[in-house]
Amino acid sequence: MFVPIYDGVPLRFTRSAFITYGLVAACIAVQLLLRFGPQQESEIAVMAGFGLIPSVLFGTAVLPEGLAHAPAWLTPFSNILLHASFAHLLGNLLFLWVFGDNVEDAMGHARFLAFFFLCGLGGSLAHALAYPASEQPLVGASGAISGVIAAYLMLYPRVRVWGLAFKWIPVHIPAVYTLGGWIVFQAASAWFDPQGDIGWWAHLGGLATGAVLTPLFVRRGVTLFGRRTARP
Repeated sequence: MFVPIYDGVPLRFTRSAFITYGLVAACIAVQLLLRFGPQQESEIAVMAGFGLIPSVLFGTAVLPEGLAHAPAWLTPFSNILLHASFAHLLGNLLFLWVFGDNVEDAMGHARFLAFFFLCGLGGSLAHALAYPASEQPLVGASGAISGVIAAYLMLYPRVRVWGLAFKWIPVHIPAVYTLGGWIVFQAASAWFDPQGDIGWWAHLGGLATGAVLTPLFVRRGVTLFGRRTARP
C-alpha cells in the first residue's frame, strides 16, 4: 500500500543510529546465511525450528524429533530476525531504515534496542493469542517495526514523508496520513483476511505495544504530538 523512501528528519541527540543499522545488517546477514549458507537444514526446517509456532509455544503440539530448534519460550524473539523471502525482508527493512533512526535518536541506543524487541514480543504474542492452535510458523520483524511506526507517528505526525503509494505512485505527504493509512489497512486486513498468509495480528500487537511503550522510552523533553513528555 505504501513504501517509504525518505523523511529528511535530522538526528538531534546522536551522531549515528548504529542500533538501527545493526538490526538492518543482522536481518540481511541471517537471510543471506539462510539462503546461501552451508546449513544442513532446509529453509522450511529453519522456519519451523526458529519461527514462532503458536501451538508449540502453548504446548499443544511438538516439533519433529531431530529438528534443530530454539526453545519454545525464545521463539517470540528468534522469529523476528527471520524472513520468508527477500521481498519480505526488503519491505520490512525499508520501514526500519527510514523511521528507525529517528526513533532511536529520540530514545537512545539501549532503550531503542529494548523497545524494538519488546514490540516484536508484543506482536508475536498477539499473533499467538489470535491463532493459538496454529501450526504455521510466524517469521519476520513486522511486529517490531510496527512498534517503530507507532513511535514515529507519535513523534513526527506532521513530517512529510517521501514514498510510493500502491508501489509506484510518488507521494510526499505528512506521516499522519501515510502511516495512519497504513495502520487502518492493517486493522482492516486483520478483520477481513483473518486466515491470510500475513501476520496481521502481529502487526497490530506491535503497534499497540509501541504506542504504550513510547512515552516511557523517549528521552526527557522529547515531544509527542507537540507536547513534552514528563519522563525523568
